[in-house]
Amino acid sequence: MKITGVETFLVDIPMQTPVSPYQSRYISSSSTGALIIRIETDAGIIGWGETPQRLSFQNAKSFTGEEASYFRPILLDKDPTDISALYADWGIEETYLQALVEMACWDILGKQCGQPLHRLLGGLYRDRVEVTCCMGIRGPEEAATISKHYVDLGFKTLKTKAGRSPEEDLAMVRAIRESVGDRLNLRIDPNMGYAPELALQLAKDLEPYDLQYFEQPMDKALLQESADIRQQTKTPLALNESVTTMENVRKILELDAADFLLPDTYQCGGLWAVKLVGEIAASANVPCIFHCSHDLGLRTATMLHMAGSSPNFPLANDCTYYSLENDIITQPFEIEEGTIQVPTKPGLGIEIDEAMLKRYLVKSSME
Repeated sequence: MKITGVETFLVDIPMQTPVSPYQSRYISSSSTGALIIRIETDAGIIGWGETPQRLSFQNAKSFTGEEASYFRPILLDKDPTDISALYADWGIEETYLQALVEMACWDILGKQCGQPLHRLLGGLYRDRVEVTCCMGIRGPEEAATISKHYVDLGFKTLKTKAGRSPEEDLAMVRAIRESVGDRLNLRIDPNMGYAPELALQLAKDLEPYDLQYFEQPMDKALLQESADIRQQTKTPLALNESVTTMENVRKILELDAADFLLPDTYQCGGLWAVKLVGEIAASANVPCIFHCSHDLGLRTATMLHMAGSSPNFPLANDCTYYSLENDIITQPFEIEEGTIQVPTKPGLGIEIDEAMLKRYLVKSSME
C-alpha cells in the first residue's frame, strides 16, 4: 500500500458554557481547534488525523498555509502501515506533526485489517472509558456552582486550571469542596506556574482538600524538584509537560518524581509513543491519564482506544469534548455518567462529516 494523496484543514469549533471561557494562567479560549489531515492510499483507504490547532497557529509564520506542501514530499509513496519507520526515519520535524500523521496511519491500518484500533493495541480491556469534567480558573462562587452542575451530570472527576496565585487556587479548591464534598475527585493544573518553593507550600496547603493529584506545578525540567516535593507533602503529584521523550520518562521514574503521568500524542510524537509510556510507567506502578488539549472527535477516539486497551489508564482521562457546539464526525460521542463507549468500527471507528468540516473550516491548504 502506498500514500497517494495528502490534504490538510484547519478547523475551529466554538465551546459552550460552563467550559467556555476556558481560562488558564496564560490564555483564555472560547473555541476548540484542530489541524486535520486526510491521507489517501492506492488501496482506496483513507485515514484521518488530528493535532491541536493552537500549535499550528504558534508556528503560523513559517508553517500555516503550507501544511500539505510540507507533508507531500515526506509522505507520498510511503507505506502508511510502516509506523515504526515513521518514527525512525520519515523525518517529520515536530512531534505534534508526527502525531498528526501517525494517527491517520493507524486509521488506515485498522481499516485495512478490518479491526478497531484497540484490537491493534492489545485488545479491549474496558468497553467504556471514564472522562473528567474540566474547568478553567474561576472565582469561588462560580467554581462552586459549576462543580455542582457537573455532579448533577454524573461526572465523578473534575480538573481545574490554576497557577496565577496560590491564594486564588486555594480559594477555588475550598469552594469546590464546600459545594460538592467528596462527590468529585479533584485535580488542579497550574501549567508550570510556580517556583519550587511556592509549589511545595501550595502542595502542603492543599493537603486538607484531598486532591487526586496536583499537576505540573513547576517547569517541566525540574524533575529533581518534583521528586523532592513528593517527599515533603501528602498531596499526590502528576506530570504532563515533562512527559515527552522516553529519556525524560525514564528520568521521572528513576527519580520517583511523579505519582501519575499524563502522556499525550502531540507531546510524545504519536499513539505508539503514548502506549510505550504507559507500559514503562506500569513497570514502576505509576498509573497514566491520557492528556487532553481541547480535542475534537478524532483525538477523542484515539484516547478511547488507548485507554480502552490499556490496564494502566485506570482513572478518568482528560476531556473537554462535552463543551463542543458540534463535531466534525458523523456520530458525535455521547457521555453517560461521565463515561464514553470505546468505538468498535475499523480504524479510529469514526467517519468525517464533510458538511461539518466545511462549516468550521478556517482554511484549507488545497485552496
